[in-house]
Amino acid sequence: MLEKVQHLHTEIEAVTLQNKDEAEQFRLQYLSKKGTIQDLFKAFREVPAEEKKAFGAALNRLKQLAEDKHKSALEGFSKNVSREWGEKGIRSNCIVAGFMETSMSSTLSTELKNKIMNSKNKLVLAYSGGLDTSYCAVHLSQDLDYEVHAVSVNTGGFTQNEIQAIEAKAYKMGVSVYKNIEATEQFYQKVVKYLIFGNVLKNNTYPLSVSAERIIQALKIVEYAKTINAKYIAHGSTGAGNDQVRFDMIFQILAPEIEIITPIRDNTLSREEEISYLNSKGIDLSWKKVKYSINKGLWGTSVGGDETLTSHLALPNEAYPSELKNTKQTLVKLRFRKGELVAIDDQENTPVDNIQMLNTLASAYAVGRDIHVGDTIVGIKGRVGFEAAAALIIIKAHHLLEKHTLSKWQLQHKDNMASYYGMHLHEGQYLDPVMRDMESFFESSQANVTGDVELVLKPYHFLLNGVSSPYDLMKSEFGTYGEKNTAWTAQDAKGFIKITANQNKIIRNVNSKL
Repeated sequence: MLEKVQHLHTEIEAVTLQNKDEAEQFRLQYLSKKGTIQDLFKAFREVPAEEKKAFGAALNRLKQLAEDKHKSALEGFSKNVSREWGEKGIRSNCIVAGFMETSMSSTLSTELKNKIMNSKNKLVLAYSGGLDTSYCAVHLSQDLDYEVHAVSVNTGGFTQNEIQAIEAKAYKMGVSVYKNIEATEQFYQKVVKYLIFGNVLKNNTYPLSVSAERIIQALKIVEYAKTINAKYIAHGSTGAGNDQVRFDMIFQILAPEIEIITPIRDNTLSREEEISYLNSKGIDLSWKKVKYSINKGLWGTSVGGDETLTSHLALPNEAYPSELKNTKQTLVKLRFRKGELVAIDDQENTPVDNIQMLNTLASAYAVGRDIHVGDTIVGIKGRVGFEAAAALIIIKAHHLLEKHTLSKWQLQHKDNMASYYGMHLHEGQYLDPVMRDMESFFESSQANVTGDVELVLKPYHFLLNGVSSPYDLMKSEFGTYGEKNTAWTAQDAKGFIKITANQNKIIRNVNSKL
C-alpha cells in the first residue's frame, strides 16, 4: 500500500495542467469523493497496525501535494484570464481555490473567514452502523450529495474491534469521513458521577443507562460539527421515541445555526422500505430483524424485544448479554472516597476502570437484571429490559454508606433532589442551569462519604453486609439504638415525646368538637 502512495506521489508531481478542463479532470481523478486518494483513505483501516503511522503520513503528504497542484493551476488560470481581458480594458477578478487575502478580506473576522472557506454542504451524521443510520448515510451522501461525516461516540460500550467494524461499514455506505469519539471518561465526569452521588434510579428501578449516554453523545456530535463548520446534523431517530427529543434539544440549544435532518422521522419510513432502498443501491448486509435489540454502555445495557412490548411477559435468560458463569458466592469490598468508587478489594484504580471491573465480576453472577416501566417524553408508556450489574451494586452500596455518614435531613433532601435530577436528565433537560445547581448540592453532600462497603455476590442477586467508615455516625457516645442512652434521662425522653405529640393533640381536640 505504501508503494502505491509513493507511485501516485511521483505521478502527480509529473502532471502538468494546461487549462481549466484538465484541472477539473485532475480533481475528479484524485481529489473527489470517488477519487484515487479517497479510496486510499478508505483502505487505511486494512493497513497493519505497525505500518499505519508511516502510511498515514505519506497519504497526508500525497493529498496536500494534489490539493496544492490543483490550487496553483486555478490561480494561474485566473491570473491569465485577468491579463488577457485587461488588455481589452475589461477588469477581471481572480478566483482561486481557497480564501484569497485582499484589503477587503483583512477586515473580516476569523470566524467569518472560516465560514467562507468551508462553505461546502458538510453534514454530521450520528452513526451507529444499524439499519436506520446506514439508510441515512447512503441517502444523504448519494441522493442528496452531502459531504457526510459519520460520527460514533463511545461511552463505554464499544470494543476496538467493534469500532473498526462500524468504520468499515460507514465507508461502505459512502460517507466521506468516519470518526469515533472516545468519551467514556467525559461520560463519567459529566453524568455518571452525579447519578452515583444522587443514587438515581428512575422509578426506583432503572439507572438511566441509555438516556444518560445520549446526552453526552449529542454534546460530542455538536462539538465536532462546529469544528468542521458543518451546516447540517442528521440522526436516524424515529418520531416515536425519546432519543429524537434528547438529540434535537441539545443541537437546537448549542447550535441553532445548524439545520437538523432526520430522514427516517420525516419520511415515516418502515424497516422494509429502508432494506429495499439499500438493496436497490447494491447494499445487502442481511438486515434480518434480530430478536433483541442491545444497547451497551458504561452504565448498563438496555434490552428490547417482543416481550417488552407487552405488559406481562418477562425477558428470557437468553435475551440478556451475560450468562451465569459463577455459582460460588464471593465477598467483595468497595472503597469510596468522597462518593467516588476508588478501589475494589483494596486495588485502587480510576472510577471508570472500577466500574468496568465490577461489571465484569458481577455479570458472571447474572446480577443486575430487571425490566423498567416508565413514561416516555412523548407521553406514552414504555417497557425496557436492562442489565446493569455495576450500576445497581454501586448505587446500593453508595446509598448504604450515605445512610451511615449523612444527616437525616441531608438524606431526605438528596432523595427528593435525585428524583428531579433523574427526571430532567431522562427528559433531555441536561443543559438547564438547575442541573448544575443540583450537581453542586450533590458534590457538597459527598464530603464525608468515605469508607468501605462489603457485599456478597450470589447467582442472580447480591447482599450488602455493612460498612466501615471514619465518618460513621453510628459510632457515637450518645447512645445505642434500642439498647441504652447516655445523653438524656428518662424524664427528658418523656418530655420530648409529650411536646412532639402536642400538635396532633390540638388537631384532634379541635376536630372532635366540630
